[in-house]
Amino acid sequence: MPKPLRSLPLALTFLLAFCFIRGQGILEGTVTHHGSPLGFSATVYIEGSNLGSATDAEGKFKISGGQPGACVVVASAVGYVPQRRTITVRAEGVNQVDFHLEEDMTLVGEVVVSGTMKEVSKLESAVPVEVYSPKFFKANPTPSVYAALQTVNGVRPQINCSVCNTGDIHINGLEGPYTMVLIDGMPIVSGLSTVYGLNGIPASLIERVEIVKGPASTLYGSEAVGGLINIITKTPTNAPKVAIDVFGTSWGEVNADAAMKVQVGAKAETFVGVNAFHFGQRVDKDGDGFTDMTLQDRISLFNKWNFLRKDNRLFTLAGRLVHEDRFGGQLDWDEDLHRGGTDVYGESIYTDRWELFGAYELPFDEDLQFQFSANGHHQNSVYGDTRFLADQRIGFGQLVWNKDLASGHALLAGLTLRYTYYDDNTPATASPDSVNAINQPTRTSLPGFFIQDEFSFSPQSKLLVGMRYDRNSLHGNIFTPRLNYKWNSLDKGHTLRFSFGTGYRVANVFTEDHAALSGVREVIIAEDLRPETSVNCNVNYVRRIYTRNQAIIGIDATAFYTHFDNKIIPDYDADPRQIRYANLGGYAVSQGVSLNIDVLKNGFKMLAGVTAMHVFSEQDGNRQRQELTEQFSGTWSIGYTFSEHDLRVDYTGNVYSPMELPTLSDDNFTDPRPAQSPWYSIQNVQVTKGFGDHIEAYAGAKNLLNWTPWNNLPAGVSYMGNTFDPFGTNPEPGVLAFDPSYVYGPNQGLRVFFGLRWNVN
Repeated sequence: MPKPLRSLPLALTFLLAFCFIRGQGILEGTVTHHGSPLGFSATVYIEGSNLGSATDAEGKFKISGGQPGACVVVASAVGYVPQRRTITVRAEGVNQVDFHLEEDMTLVGEVVVSGTMKEVSKLESAVPVEVYSPKFFKANPTPSVYAALQTVNGVRPQINCSVCNTGDIHINGLEGPYTMVLIDGMPIVSGLSTVYGLNGIPASLIERVEIVKGPASTLYGSEAVGGLINIITKTPTNAPKVAIDVFGTSWGEVNADAAMKVQVGAKAETFVGVNAFHFGQRVDKDGDGFTDMTLQDRISLFNKWNFLRKDNRLFTLAGRLVHEDRFGGQLDWDEDLHRGGTDVYGESIYTDRWELFGAYELPFDEDLQFQFSANGHHQNSVYGDTRFLADQRIGFGQLVWNKDLASGHALLAGLTLRYTYYDDNTPATASPDSVNAINQPTRTSLPGFFIQDEFSFSPQSKLLVGMRYDRNSLHGNIFTPRLNYKWNSLDKGHTLRFSFGTGYRVANVFTEDHAALSGVREVIIAEDLRPETSVNCNVNYVRRIYTRNQAIIGIDATAFYTHFDNKIIPDYDADPRQIRYANLGGYAVSQGVSLNIDVLKNGFKMLAGVTAMHVFSEQDGNRQRQELTEQFSGTWSIGYTFSEHDLRVDYTGNVYSPMELPTLSDDNFTDPRPAQSPWYSIQNVQVTKGFGDHIEAYAGAKNLLNWTPWNNLPAGVSYMGNTFDPFGTNPEPGVLAFDPSYVYGPNQGLRVFFGLRWNVN
């Protein structure tokens, strides 16, 4: 098969044979995009023939030969939507036909902001950014963005507690605290609220989700060590007038999203979104006396404003309120009788948080924006008889300046300030005086500045150099540089990116590791914990192929390597009754390769990916795999649309290789639970039927294989250890203790679901 695009002079010729039967004819014209010629990058051919041509430097093409007659002429180029035109070719003279192609926004033309903090097309970004649209997540509807990410390659929602089901997001094997979660580019979520920031955003208000894998601390600061997830919400202009989405499952889960747009006078527009989730069934299919899934009641209110200003200057303001009540534990637990007591074990978490964020473009000739966010998070939790009361308030502001220079340089610079107030009832905020213990909330200020220069050597290559300096009031000076280089072929069919950067993170054990609060293990903080630092590099290759049969194939391959110093790894093995926290004396590494393949042809679409990685730590010559981290994972989302019936079928899923698990074993007893998880896969199917322009119904089944982790345990062994003595009041030699930290996958089996959407644009 000939090579596509400019090396495909024959790919265009396949179309003329159909037209030219009785005599010779000449076909010529130009291929443009918004008035600019697509030189050397477009292919024009006659459908059903072997006749065609590639465009020259001025976007012109010429096809000769064959017989006159009616035919279909097709023009295509990587990154653009193919255009088909039916013409009648005359035997004499020149047949003129011109094409005007539009960018293909489904694959390579998406606008992204996460890599460079300004809007650029995904194809032109020097930083590799993965973009996922709401349609991708609709293939497997979930009650939260957290759960929806299970079909993104290299990203895994990790449940950290088999009782309360709290969790985090792993990117390339790195735990949730290494991932920064943004909403509209603002650092809303951190530390105490990693999971809750991904809950309660109405799906109808999400424009796209951008994911950057690898350190982004140069632009976003602490916590963007493993990567970032940026949830971009719709502007009020693009939001639907009314949108409602409700679905329920056979387990009794009910999720409802509702949104409405309102024009307020001539200068403002706003939309309001509400998300509600309820699950109240005490299900115990494994028979251990504990709930298999937590009971949850969540309500979230989201409101975003767009103010119309002179010269179309930007001014947006958004806010969100979230309240959640979740419980997991013994089936006979009663909130009024047992919360925080020692009679019946339960984990009960009350969460209240508020968020405010926005952007204001200053009224100057220069491109200056002030971006800001603030949030407050209050958590009232009990884990058995252990209480965890915490308050966190964060204020953030930054002034960003954009400047494009005629010399090909694009400058971005900013001044930032972040203030964090944190208080809880643990040793994390207590004075070291054990006799006269005084509560000492943590107040951290983090002023800093960043600058980056993106220089275009040519239309095919650009270099981005950036650095950031932060002054942490507790840990001093922190410097994080980065370097990104991008090259693409003349026809934009090949793109190669190289990235290098550093990151840092200030850890808080009690907000990040649920195991420090639940179970019977004693928490030991062996030293003053220093900030973790990392160095990362990755190479990314992207290939886009337009085939003769109108299929679009995308290949996205990445090799990554991250080296950590001062990493904090909980030690479960030194003493099975303790969890010890200390900075690693050696180093830790996350390395691997990932591959995404997407195919789009007529009504068929597939996105499949695999990631192979090795995540380990090494100290004193001893190398150890990181617990709860797979070495191989695969994801897929396959769908086919029957346009004539307005019907779509989606098949989604994932597969994970064995992980090392935190078992309780020492010389005194043996933990009968396996020290490694098995291979497992979660698979789902859905059918969606449209009724007119506004209504669609969907139904399907989740976890088709009915896989649950407790099905892989030896007979008579409980997933959580000794569930008969969850408070550890009567420990027996040789008897496994209660341990909810032994968890690696969802404990919810097969269920069916049905939903209904109503949308008015």
